[in-house]
Amino acid sequence: MFIQGEWVEAASGKTFAVTNPATGAEIGRVPDGGAADATVAIAAADAAFGSWSATTPYERADLLLRAWTIMNDRADELAELMTTEQGKPLRASTFEVGYGADFIRWYAEEARRLSGEWLPSGRSDQRFLAIKQAVGVVAMVTPWNYPMSMLTRKMAPALAAGCTLVLKPAEATPLSAKAIFEVFIEAGVPAGVINLVTAEDPAPIGDVFTSDSRVAKLTFTGSTAVGRLLASKAGASLQRVSVELGGHAPFIVYPDADPDNAAKGAAALKFLNAGQACISPNRLYVHRDAADAFIGTLTKRVRGLVTGNGMDDGVGVGPLVDDAAVEKVAAQVDDAAAKGAGVPIGGHRLTDGGLDKGHFYAPTVLTDVTADMTVYREETFGPVAPVVTYDDVDEVISLANDTHYGLAAYVYTDSLRTALSAFEALRFGIIGINDVNPTSASVPFGGMKDSGLGREGGHEGLDEYLETKTAGISLR
Repeated sequence: MFIQGEWVEAASGKTFAVTNPATGAEIGRVPDGGAADATVAIAAADAAFGSWSATTPYERADLLLRAWTIMNDRADELAELMTTEQGKPLRASTFEVGYGADFIRWYAEEARRLSGEWLPSGRSDQRFLAIKQAVGVVAMVTPWNYPMSMLTRKMAPALAAGCTLVLKPAEATPLSAKAIFEVFIEAGVPAGVINLVTAEDPAPIGDVFTSDSRVAKLTFTGSTAVGRLLASKAGASLQRVSVELGGHAPFIVYPDADPDNAAKGAAALKFLNAGQACISPNRLYVHRDAADAFIGTLTKRVRGLVTGNGMDDGVGVGPLVDDAAVEKVAAQVDDAAAKGAGVPIGGHRLTDGGLDKGHFYAPTVLTDVTADMTVYREETFGPVAPVVTYDDVDEVISLANDTHYGLAAYVYTDSLRTALSAFEALRFGIIGINDVNPTSASVPFGGMKDSGLGREGGHEGLDEYLETKTAGISLR
């Protein structure tokens, strides 16, 4: 762990193993921290806040730019570590390293744009000045599915704003977090500004994060259930909270869209990171007139996917995070098949060719999916593409909105009118229109309803770490 500018062991002296999800092999051990370690880390961040928040935006921007350069220089080794620890194909890991570095550069530039404003008064002898200042110590909890970019997406704006932080990474991917911390350390971040606490059991860390009065803000990315729990606990302390949670994204193919092109887009997005992405499409609504062509192309694309160890050439789909994830996917597929869904490809765990040592499930297409199936209602977080055939164009938006989630949605159409109407009507925070990659460091990322609170990325991402302070000035 990294606390007060030093690498340290857990107070208990305990460690836990980190394994490769493709092979089951142990690849390292990290400190198994607890509540006492989190408390010490918060104290370090609190002590460093005064001096760090007093640095100029230009100084913070320069440090972030150094970190951006270092991260890019280490791209190959970072990607190899990510693939070994998290499982995604090396090409996808390389892309994520670049995406993560983009957040550092974006917020290095945004740091220099921090500004206030003069506001009018009804009195001729009075002026108002509003400025923005760092919120304080930030507690961060990050996920395993994007173990580097989700760190930089939180750390970069927090540092740009002048905050200090304590981060608890996912227990499945602590080595990736350690590598990102090493980037910022080499860039020259002062002692106490960034702190890292690893733990196999996250609950005691979360309890400290949400109860320590020195923590001004909590930011969490993960499941909706855990996000709700942390947000409710943080509410008792009136902490600022931003949470990016689960999704159940609809993917609407309108009758005027090219079904082959839409199917190619769906295949590229659905099986990215083995389906372990919060913006992954979970309900593919295809008009009945285009269903056969769409399913044919989608199935052909899936048949061409190679599943295996992400370090091997040609692999497009890696392992799931653990056996519990495999069992969840299998249960949803079995439930759908029992209720009448077709399974033209996939539908089983992969064990041949040495894959039995890892957590692999075959890329799967489900057809004739209906609302009574679990896969229709619950997030899968796995390589399963459920196709729902619809007839009434006027009702498809209602079908898509019929979920407690509201993170991402996708629309394929050749009509500008249809595209804009769908964009305005869909109750989701991110909409891809003929586009399966509607994200960037420069745009806000976040959802509605049970998919979270707040935004990351873009200008809004910096605002999450700032307080507004106003001065009334008398000229008498």
